[in-house]
Amino acid sequence: MIVPATVDDQASVVALWQACGLTRPWNDPVADFARAVAGAESAVLVMRGSAIDGTEDAILGSVMVGFDGHRGWVYYLAVAPDRQRGGIGRALMGVAEEWLRTRGAPKIQLMVREDNVAALGFYEALGLERQKVVTLGRFIGKEGA
Repeated sequence: MIVPATVDDQASVVALWQACGLTRPWNDPVADFARAVAGAESAVLVMRGSAIDGTEDAILGSVMVGFDGHRGWVYYLAVAPDRQRGGIGRALMGVAEEWLRTRGAPKIQLMVREDNVAALGFYEALGLERQKVVTLGRFIGKEGA
């Protein structure tokens, strides 16, 4: 079952993001989670179920979504490492896309590090295409990129 995360899910979701290698020192995942859960145009969606270790109501996967009024964005798609390649990521992307569609997002976008071949293959298999844009950036907060 995929449902919106609550503030009580923060530690489990952030731990999942870390286990999947999605966090970076310049992004505070706790703050990202809190903003998304509290936002009117954002959410963290989680798939709950039985973990392989028998834990009931465990968070098996998550995805953060947001709509900026122009595009829908997907961040932090994560599936528990011992549950990957079982359809959870595909289900989370389907629900994320529907969440964005119901808010009027005409386009869905996400960023993948260019060396993450597995993630690129996953998204391409779902029909997402590489866009002819270049992402530019600069750190304006914490140092250490």
